[in-house]
Amino acid sequence: MQLATDPGAFPPTPPPSTTDASVIAAHDWAAFDAVEEMKDHWDRPGWTAATRAYYWMLTFPDAAPLIDHAGQCQKELRHLGFDDIDADGLHLTLGRIGRVDEIDSGQMDRLVAEAEERSPEKFTLRAVPLTASRGAIRYSIAPWTPVIELHTALAEAGAASGLPPRKPTSVLRPHLGIAYCNRSMPADIVRDAVQPLRELDAVDAPVQKVRLVELRRDGRSYRWQVIHSLELR
Repeated sequence: MQLATDPGAFPPTPPPSTTDASVIAAHDWAAFDAVEEMKDHWDRPGWTAATRAYYWMLTFPDAAPLIDHAGQCQKELRHLGFDDIDADGLHLTLGRIGRVDEIDSGQMDRLVAEAEERSPEKFTLRAVPLTASRGAIRYSIAPWTPVIELHTALAEAGAASGLPPRKPTSVLRPHLGIAYCNRSMPADIVRDAVQPLRELDAVDAPVQKVRLVELRRDGRSYRWQVIHSLELR
């Protein structure tokens, strides 16, 4: 799958390599270095306390080294006043399927069946140097290639079941957030805070499942109910 430039994605251009961790990390940081103003992550038209939507996500409830690493970074960044992502809320979003009130149970059953037929292999992600986007502090992750292959399989399952993905694989930018920005502020303040943490060692997290979840917002955090856990081969 060839990734494409998309002004709505961050970074807008894909990295030169989807396997080399140092290239991915440098590309992410260069993109953030060009950001002048942080934005309020929660300023999202269409999302209310009543909104429920289905998503494919990677979650990390058993990845103790990653959870500990994220907690250490959050502690060092607490003076920024961002909204930390709880240990049980760490996730990598793969894609939105649709609103709960738009999809019936039969469609969901077909989606799960199609996804199970296409399940790719397990893999390990590495959370490489900390970086940020316009609305969040996050890890760069590497390699991207197995995430792209997983997204492609899920997109094919969605198309076959009548639930095509809202965004194509070509605009995927895998990342793992640890804190959401909750106001407008100069980005250089965030860069100055994040820069020293980029020297921390990277941490690995095994990926053995992808989860189909019903997502909601609870105040200034995301919560979800797992609808189906798809085992990777």
